Amino acid sequence: MVTLLFVGVIGYMAYFLYNDADTYRNNSYNSKRQTLLEDKYTRGEILASDGTTLAVTEVDDDGDETRTYPFGRIFAHVVGYTVNGVAGLESQAASYLLESHTNPLLRILDALQGNKSVGDTVTTTLNVTLQEVAYEALGDNDGAVVVLEPSTGKVLAMVSKPDFNPNTLAEDWDSLVSDDNTDANLVNRATQGLYTPGSTFKLLTVLEYIREYPNSWEDFEFTCTGSYTVDGYTIKCSHSAVHGTQTLEEAFANSCNGAFAYLGQMLSFSSFYELCESVGYNQTWSGGVPGTASSFVLDNNNSLWDILQTSIGQGETTVTPIFNAMIAAAVANDGVMMTPYLLSSVTSQYGDKVESFTSSEYLTIMTEEEAEILQGMMELVVSDGTGDEAAGDGYTAAGKTGSAEVSSDAETNAWFIGYATSDSNPDKQIAVSVIVEGGGSGGSVAAPIAKKIFEAYFN
Repeated sequence: MVTLLFVGVIGYMAYFLYNDADTYRNNSYNSKRQTLLEDKYTRGEILASDGTTLAVTEVDDDGDETRTYPFGRIFAHVVGYTVNGVAGLESQAASYLLESHTNPLLRILDALQGNKSVGDTVTTTLNVTLQEVAYEALGDNDGAVVVLEPSTGKVLAMVSKPDFNPNTLAEDWDSLVSDDNTDANLVNRATQGLYTPGSTFKLLTVLEYIREYPNSWEDFEFTCTGSYTVDGYTIKCSHSAVHGTQTLEEAFANSCNGAFAYLGQMLSFSSFYELCESVGYNQTWSGGVPGTASSFVLDNNNSLWDILQTSIGQGETTVTPIFNAMIAAAVANDGVMMTPYLLSSVTSQYGDKVESFTSSEYLTIMTEEEAEILQGMMELVVSDGTGDEAAGDGYTAAGKTGSAEVSSDAETNAWFIGYATSDSNPDKQIAVSVIVEGGGSGGSVAAPIAKKIFEAYFN
């Protein structure tokens, strides 16, 4: 028995060292250890995918170190900071940045001379051009943009606003964390912001409907008069638009709230709950990019109002921008959701390879046949529906717009999630998630931001 316990402990320790050690070393709560390593190593560089420097430590003649971020605010949240704590890639990649894999003799020589060794260099998946385009396209608006490669899960761009200047964070810290500052500048909205999904959630509503009615969903028909009333509850279409008689594809393309409130009453919400959990709601993924879990809470014990609201993406459902991007990317990737990741490779100070990172499947959230149906519907959104502002030359775009009500005075957040495929190379795709806080219409505000990203990538 003692032998078995001993073997079990050794097995667990081996598993921990192989699978979880970096997670605990990089955890922001393990800052004491990171502080000790700062005394031993000069933090390594963080690079974009093309080798452009995103973070570097400059050392003056007196040996004083300054962590510098050449792009300032543009990469602020995703790259992070090392002032009054550690965040972003500075935290996630700390075990590499504060470790050296140069020649051991050189490290011994540094120690004998009282010098620090230089930490390893981390190359990321981030694309400088797409990051700059996304940042500029979001403009002065609060919100977030996430850009993914559907087939791999690579994060190509990640923007969050309001932002901060990492180069002056020490001086700005008190004002940023002041009770008078309600902007939450330090929060990465792309991974931590929980938003009502609005009509982007109709992707899952329509998927559930197709699964429950596999032999008759193509026969769906609804006549929209601008609003839909049942048992005293009224659901209005955006701007009270009258869509007339709609098929399921047309109702999706036109984002007809009445049609989705109507079909929502035909769904089993216990089954819908299982679907939402199967695509990743109410859970966080391990590895890759840390993020807050999106939430779906309804089951069969709901009021009619809950059902109507949830079916159109309102109510208690919440989603992060990165998770919405993952869903769109999974549709593009024939139903396979990849784990999003930011770290591409690690090299020593002198360029010797230390470690490389590869893509990994997270979940299969739908069949290829289901993905093909949704792909067609999402393309119709851009070609003939509410997302036409995302269309452009050189690529075929597919998506879903959303205008999510967030307050009693009818303030709405503008959403666009989707993907685009190169017309000349069908294997070249990117997926996007855009949210503009208080932006109003997803079609007129968020979709044009997606278009700028698509154009920058393909043209």
